[in-house]
Amino acid sequence: MIIKTIRLKAWLMILAGCSVGVISCKTETNNNESKGYSLAVIDADSNKEITTSYSASIEGKQDIDIYPQVSGYIEKLNVSEGDIVRKGEILFVIDQVPYKAALETAVANVESAKANLATAELTYKSTQALFAKKVVSDFNLQTTENAYLTAKAQLAQAKAQEVNARNDLSYTEVKSPSNGVVGMLPYRVGTLVNSNMLQPLTTVSDNSEMYVYFSMTENQFLSLVRQFGSLDKALQDMPAIQLQLNDGSVYEEKGKIESISGVIDKETGTVGVHAVFPNSSRLLHSGASGNVLIPSVYEKCIVIPQGATVQLQDKILVYKVVDGKAVSTLIKVAPVNDGKEYIVLDGLKPGDEIVSDGAGMIREGIQVK
Repeated sequence: MIIKTIRLKAWLMILAGCSVGVISCKTETNNNESKGYSLAVIDADSNKEITTSYSASIEGKQDIDIYPQVSGYIEKLNVSEGDIVRKGEILFVIDQVPYKAALETAVANVESAKANLATAELTYKSTQALFAKKVVSDFNLQTTENAYLTAKAQLAQAKAQEVNARNDLSYTEVKSPSNGVVGMLPYRVGTLVNSNMLQPLTTVSDNSEMYVYFSMTENQFLSLVRQFGSLDKALQDMPAIQLQLNDGSVYEEKGKIESISGVIDKETGTVGVHAVFPNSSRLLHSGASGNVLIPSVYEKCIVIPQGATVQLQDKILVYKVVDGKAVSTLIKVAPVNDGKEYIVLDGLKPGDEIVSDGAGMIREGIQVK
């Protein structure tokens, strides 16, 4: 009975050992088998447009602060905030009474100076005749000539004062220097104003076109220049840009980049860019903010999903399928992307087969199918 029990235990141990051996064999076989991956064959027939967003500030084509050129009380206020005005339109009228009086005085001084000049001229000519007959001395002749020249100078001075008085009177009518929209009106009728005020009477903004200012990094600037061949070519051939307003909506009219600064800011490492947008609807206002949307268009390019790539520091690689095995290959991609796909500039060619998904899980040389 004891012998049978020993034999039974021995058989159980042998069976258990065989079971372990079978399991180990199966595991080793599965590890050596090739795994299935998503593969893709490269072509270069894709057209891709990627939009890059830049924070921007919006200003009127011309924002002009209006200051008075003479002192006085505001007598009339001819506009309201937000009014559209034309160049030369009267915005304010400053008390004109003292300036009209000053002009009348200046005109009277001119008339008086003319009379004095006429008298001095008669005296000088009479003295010349007497001097010719040797009735008066040379001293008398020089004295009357000097009086005549002084009268001429006094007339010129009086005329200059008249011009100043007329200008001062004209300055009492504060006019718009350009077409535009009236801003805030902090001063009302009866307020005493002068040319040394810290705050302007108002601001007239020419909003027919709006200037939009934003910055791009040095790398973005270099990429743009390389894409078009030169800065001048980029400004000439760049597609129209869009403006996303602060509420998230996209402005209905498209704009154009007019200039890019040729100097890189040392502190920020950015380049200033100036774009122009039409504003026929008057939706855009000075001081607003938004985002400029710039499209980058690539024609007949190679486009791959980002899941097909592995990023190692500043390098990007994909796994090409060569003779059924995964071979890592460095690629160069466009500096802009949509977060889903890369535009490949170098490293792949049409007809190459790559692992299109799960590249981060692959090891060099592994069998793929």
